[in-house]
Amino acid sequence: MSEVDAAADILTEVSLDDPVPSDVDPFESRLVTIGATVPTGFEFTAAAEVEEKLGCQCKISKDRGKIYFQIGMDGLAQVHLLRSVDNLFVIVQEFSDFPFKESKEAALEDFKELASKLPWEKALRTWDLNNNLKKKKRKKKTDKERKPQTAPPAAADAPEESTKTDKEMVVPPAAQEESSSVDRQVVDSSEASAEDLSPEASLEDSTAGGGGDSASAGTGNILKFRVTCNRAGDKHSFTSNDAARDFGGAVQDHFQWKADMTNFDVEVLLNISYNEMLVGIALTEESLHRRNITHFGPTTLRSTLAYGMLRLCDLEPSDIIVDPMCGTGAIPIEGVSEWSSCFFVAGDNSRNAVNRAASNICSLLKKSATQGLPIDTAQWDISRLPLRTGSVDVIITDMPFGKRIGSKKKNWDLYPACLQEMSRVCRAGTGRAVLLTHDRKCFIKALARAGHLWRKMHTVWVNIGGLHAGVYLLKRTALDVADSSNERLEENHPLSPAQSPAKED
Repeated sequence: MSEVDAAADILTEVSLDDPVPSDVDPFESRLVTIGATVPTGFEFTAAAEVEEKLGCQCKISKDRGKIYFQIGMDGLAQVHLLRSVDNLFVIVQEFSDFPFKESKEAALEDFKELASKLPWEKALRTWDLNNNLKKKKRKKKTDKERKPQTAPPAAADAPEESTKTDKEMVVPPAAQEESSSVDRQVVDSSEASAEDLSPEASLEDSTAGGGGDSASAGTGNILKFRVTCNRAGDKHSFTSNDAARDFGGAVQDHFQWKADMTNFDVEVLLNISYNEMLVGIALTEESLHRRNITHFGPTTLRSTLAYGMLRLCDLEPSDIIVDPMCGTGAIPIEGVSEWSSCFFVAGDNSRNAVNRAASNICSLLKKSATQGLPIDTAQWDISRLPLRTGSVDVIITDMPFGKRIGSKKKNWDLYPACLQEMSRVCRAGTGRAVLLTHDRKCFIKALARAGHLWRKMHTVWVNIGGLHAGVYLLKRTALDVADSSNERLEENHPLSPAQSPAKED
C-alpha cells in the first residue's frame, strides 16, 4: 500500500524528456526509453518495482497496462529481472498528438513517409544488445541440455487469455500475407545476469545499425521483420491492418529487410491510442508471465499478476503466507522466488492441483539449483484448514470465479465459509488477506457478513482474459474468533419473547 501510494505521488512529476547533464559519462548518457506491458490495474505496483530495483522513475500510460522509464543501455539486463512486466520494448519515437488525417489515403501516406524520418539508430542498438543477451542465454541453456537428464512430463495446455482489441500483425504488400496475433509464451529472462550483457561484449558482436542501411543479426544475413499494430479509438479513418501494411512497406523500403510473419528477427510495434502514437521495437519474443510454471491447470494465474498481489501484502521477513486454493501454485511459487525469507504453504482440495503445484516447485528447485526452498504443499478442505488458530500472517489466493471451476451458486456457500475459516487461522489485529475474484456480488455479500472479522483496505480492478475482476486487500480485525462466534450465534438465534428487551415508547 505505502509503495503504491508513494509511486502515485511522484508519477505526475516525471518527465522522460528531461535533458541529460553534460557531465554525465558518455556511455551512461546513452539513455533509452523502455516500455513495458503490465497487468491492468497493477501499473502503480509495477512502477514502484522499477523505482525500487532500477532507480528509475516511471510514467504510466493513459492506455492502461503500460509503463515507460529511461535507463542506460548498460542496465538492460536488469530490466529483464523485473517480476511485474509481461513484455518489454524500446521506444523509437513517441507522438503525444499525432495529426491523423481525416482522409484514409492521406493518413496512410503519412505512415509511408514516417519510416524514413524516425530516429531508429538508438533503438536498433538497444535491440542488438538485447539480442546478444538472448544468444548467450540460449548457449547456456544448450550447454545444460547436453548433460543427461530425464525428460520432464508434458505440461497441460494453459487457458488462453484474450481481450477484444483491434490488433493486427501485417507484413508489407510484397508478402501479401495476413495473420492473427499469437500469444506470447515463456522466456527465461528472469535468470539473466548483468555479466551477460556487458556493453563491451555486446558491442563487439553488434552489427545492427540505423539509417537506411540494411542490418544483420550477427551473421551477415538480411534481417527478417514484421509489424504489429495495436489501435484504440473510433475516429481513425484507417484500420490496424491498413496502418501496419503501409507502415511496414515503408520500413522494408527503408532498411531493405525481408518480411516474415513467423520467423522474424525484429518486431516493429505501432501502438495507436486515439491521437497518440508510439513506434517501438520488441525486446521480448515471448511473454515473461509464465516463467515459473511448467505444469498448467484449467485456471493458471499469470506470474506477473501473482507478483502484483504479493506486493500488496507488504510482506515482512519470517511471515507465514498461505494460499488455501493454490491451483498450480503460481502465487506461492512466485512469492518464494522473490521473498525467500518468508515461508509459503500451497494447499488445495484437489489432489490433481496439489500434484501440479508440487511438480512446479520441483521444476523451480532444478532451475534454482538450491537444496531446498521455504515452501510446502498440502491437500485440505478450505472450510477445515489443518492449521492452528492465529498461525498465519498472510492469506493470498485466487478464489473460484464459478466459471471454469465450481459455480456461482456454490460460491454463495463457499465464500462465507472461506472468510470464516481464514479469519480463524489468520493473526488477529495484524493478519492480511489478498483475494482475487470475479464474482463480486457474492464476495461483497460474504464480506458484509464477516465485517466484524475483516476490514476492506483497498481494491484493485484487473482484466483477466477479458473478465473485470477485483483484487481485495483485507485487514484482520482484533476481534477474537471465539468472541465473534458467540456474537454470530446470538444474531442467528433471536431471543425468546420473555428474554427480549421491552420496546421503547
